Amino acid sequence: MGEHNVSGEFNEADLREFMRALLADVSALERMLEGDMFESGIRRIGAEQEMFIVDNAGRPSCKAVQILDRLDGNYTTELAQFNLEANLEPHEFGGRCLSDLESELRTMVRKAREAAAAEHAQIVMTGILPTLGRENLGLESMTPNPRYLALNNSMVALRGGNFHFRIKGIDELEASHDNVMLESCNTSFQVHFQVSAEEFAGLYNLAQAITAPVLAPAVNSPILLGRRLWHETRVALFQQSVDVRSESHQARGLRPRVSFGDGWVEDSVLEIFREDIARFRVVLANEIDEDPLAVLERGDMPSLSALRLHNGTVYRWNRPCYGLADNVAHLRIENRVLPAGPTIVDEIANAAFYFGLMSALSEEYGDISKVMRFDHAKDNFFQAARYGLRAQFTWLGGKEYTAASLILDHLLPLARQGLDASGIDSGDADRYMGIVEERVRTARTGAQWSLDSLAAMGGSGTPDQRFRALTQATIERQAQDNPVHEWELGAMCDRTDWQQSYLRVGQFMTTDLFTVQPEDVVDLAASLMDWRHIRHVPVEDRAGNLVGLVSHRALLRLVGKGVGSGGADTRNVSVSDIMKRNPVTVTPDTPTLTAIETMREHKVGCLPVTEGQRLVGIITERDLVHVAANLLEQHLRESSAE
Repeated sequence: MGEHNVSGEFNEADLREFMRALLADVSALERMLEGDMFESGIRRIGAEQEMFIVDNAGRPSCKAVQILDRLDGNYTTELAQFNLEANLEPHEFGGRCLSDLESELRTMVRKAREAAAAEHAQIVMTGILPTLGRENLGLESMTPNPRYLALNNSMVALRGGNFHFRIKGIDELEASHDNVMLESCNTSFQVHFQVSAEEFAGLYNLAQAITAPVLAPAVNSPILLGRRLWHETRVALFQQSVDVRSESHQARGLRPRVSFGDGWVEDSVLEIFREDIARFRVVLANEIDEDPLAVLERGDMPSLSALRLHNGTVYRWNRPCYGLADNVAHLRIENRVLPAGPTIVDEIANAAFYFGLMSALSEEYGDISKVMRFDHAKDNFFQAARYGLRAQFTWLGGKEYTAASLILDHLLPLARQGLDASGIDSGDADRYMGIVEERVRTARTGAQWSLDSLAAMGGSGTPDQRFRALTQATIERQAQDNPVHEWELGAMCDRTDWQQSYLRVGQFMTTDLFTVQPEDVVDLAASLMDWRHIRHVPVEDRAGNLVGLVSHRALLRLVGKGVGSGGADTRNVSVSDIMKRNPVTVTPDTPTLTAIETMREHKVGCLPVTEGQRLVGIITERDLVHVAANLLEQHLRESSAE
């Protein structure tokens, strides 16, 4: 989430002062570009590894602060306390830099795992954690850093209300949230590529063009809040989770803060920074520690801290970065598209594919903006995020390719050429390009493995159990570190701790509901009970708010009134005439034992589950009998094992 040295307290005067500093930084950057003050003649690569922290049941664990206390080195917090980030050292691009990067990453992840284990937690690398629930996304899960709360408050104020999101995939998810914590559902493997100032525009455009084919075999985020959505759902979620545009701004077509962009860069990095300042309001401020023009006058390089902070609150998928090391300024292109996981070697292979294409295609294609329409690059990106290797791409000259054919027949050979031309060790190039090739040939991305694993589980257990089994299978296979195309599918197993799947109502409630509305004829409720073999039908209004409950017993009473008079005439009876108003309810977070006691106390056979007034599920006596049977079975199995 960018720079951390931010005070949580600032007012409008602070923001105006910060804007002046931001404009001064832009002026200094312009002078630096004109004076050719950036490092050139060398390329370096680097990376940032984001991770999830989970407990031994595979659910998010807010242990980041405790784990960081046990770690030394380049580790830091992220937005949520169940996230962790490791920052790798820059490596000069050439020789064995890729295997060196892999070795460094292995060491950092191993240390993170050891520190997590000491806190009774585990580390998992995946784009979106399958076991995440809405209950994990409150402000109590936010990392206690002033920057994060200040960012949340500023963005909520700009938005003027809840953040709404809707994503369609195999399933559909539509919801709203009152803070920015949805962003913490995403973890990535961000790679950096240092370029000279004079080649920035061409290479940035090239990064935009290759983003889709690099992403297609790397997708690893198909599940969000229990729904199967895009193969790389991070792309859709991130854009909507920090979309601070008001309704009027959306109607005007104002670009969201997370975007792919709208056109090719024509001249320099300055275009991007100027556009982002013009489009996006300042949401954070820090203390101004320098006059950048005065720093230049004395022959030093400025930190441009205001520019860097603002840049950290605008989330381009390919983001320009200004850096300073030993008083030498440089420019980098940060690729933010690649998800975390499935394994370290898969991540390095994805990075190698990207770096190889960045090195080769400027020679092969020249100015990409002359041979490819920007709209095609943008559409390709969203195609890759939605469908992974099943995407269809429009490439140079408007020619159509499947993602797999473009990668196998054209881009992998070119990426290999780029690695060779950059002096990358041939053994490393063979290894990493071979991993990408096999992943494409087998059509086994991380996302496809997850979806196939869930399909193989079928209806075994509850959804919560299946997602926990998927998470645990991911952790186990990551420890083995075979690339994902060699993984066996995840499956339910006898070791699954069923008790962990019945702690809360939300873990086993029925969400596929058949409901009626108050004005419906009562015959519809009776028919639903008959067709679906259920004894209770919730009544909701047109906004989805629970307003009542129709029970099988109420229908029997209605029929009983007509006995002896030719049967009950229900033609003029509406649902509102017989429904129980203000029924007893629970929430998804209600402990199962509390729900059982509530049923006993109120002598009811079902409990609608609500969030606020909105109906989200239902549990019945039959569900609780099923819970008890499964827990008894597990207990007997464990007893026999002893």
